[in-house]
This record gives sequence, structure tokens and C-alpha cells, in this order.
Amino acid sequence: MPIYRQIIDQIKYQVATGMLKEGDKVPSVRELAAKLAVNQNTILKVYNELCRENVLKIERGDGTYVSSSKQNISVSERKKAVANSLREVATLAVQLDLPLEQVSELLEKEYKTILSQKAGSLKKDSKEK
Repeated sequence: MPIYRQIIDQIKYQVATGMLKEGDKVPSVRELAAKLAVNQNTILKVYNELCRENVLKIERGDGTYVSSSKQNISVSERKKAVANSLREVATLAVQLDLPLEQVSELLEKEYKTILSQKAGSLKKDSKEK
């Protein structure tokens, strides 16, 4: 999997689990590129893609932040985004000859893990306040 795709997936995971919250500032392109030892153009591509997907928003002159606009995305658009990702997963499962039951179990396990991590992150935040 290309490095930019891995970085996108990692940022989305951090947002989904609450490690990154709405309004959090993310590192600059230069900072993240240096931290991950990748080209700045790679990070720019990542940030642009995440902006298109409404995960991040760029405030010119101020930085890049986790978007709070996910509530503005219609249910049908959210379903479409999930369906696109699931199509890739389904294709891979068929190629690897995994039965639907096993794929469903894996999806359910991952979903519950992410919800659990998000709940833990929310509890941690409420204790800090």
C-alpha cells in the first residue's frame, strides 16, 4: 500500500478513535514530513485528500485542523463513503477466498475495537476537564 494511503488511514483512525478531536491542530506539512521521513509533497497530497473528504480543514495562515463539518455530510454521502471502502474490502476478501461470515466477524471486531477506543478517549478527556 502506498505510504500516502497509509498516512491517510492512520489519520482517519486517530480521528475515529478520538485520539484527534474536532478542532485539533495537526502538524504542518513540513513538521509531519520530517517526523515521518517522507517528502513534503506526500504530506501535502495526504492533507489535500483529507480536506476533500472533510476530515481536515485548512485555515490559510493558521494551519490545518480536524474538521468539525462531518455533521454537515448527509447520511447518504456517509453511506456512500463507507460503501466505497467496503467494496475494496469485499474485493480483497473474495480474492483471498475468505467466507462472508469471517469477513463479517472481522468487521464487527474492528468496529467494536474502534468504538471502545473512542469511548476510552472520551472518558480520558472528561477526567482531564
